[in-house]
Amino acid sequence: MRIDIPDDQEPIPYVWGEMVPGIGPVAAQFSMAVYDHSSLGLREFEAARLRIAQINGCLFCLDWRTERDGEKVEESFADAVTEWRTTDAFDQRTRLAAEYAERYALDHHGLDEEFWDRMTARFSQAEIVELSMAIGSWLAFGRLNHVLGLDAVCVLPKP
Repeated sequence: MRIDIPDDQEPIPYVWGEMVPGIGPVAAQFSMAVYDHSSLGLREFEAARLRIAQINGCLFCLDWRTERDGEKVEESFADAVTEWRTTDAFDQRTRLAAEYAERYALDHHGLDEEFWDRMTARFSQAEIVELSMAIGSWLAFGRLNHVLGLDAVCVLPKP
């Protein structure tokens, strides 16, 4: 870890809750809202989330699997996300979600009209905004946890 945590404190609740009380709890609420209120399909959601986890290198995020109604994506899903361009495990929306996550993180200036034509043909405007907010959350908070060295001890904070 790259920051000092008092011996009597758990790293995640301390950093996300107590170190910066005016910011951390609100950030945690936003992070949880992405999971609690998503209308996106589980596979699309996880394809984008895992692609960001792969780019960020966040250990916890790479290991985490979102569960909805007792369902999670299959074990081989993370490998399919790595191969999102060529995998036959994805439908067009899931592939686009992974592509969007990658381009959002690595080349947001390169999101051209051809890309947006494909996105708007398969996602509603509300879904695009939701996916954009989710990707932004994962990019920011996964990177924060990795940069500070919290990802080895990370659990999703409760608001």
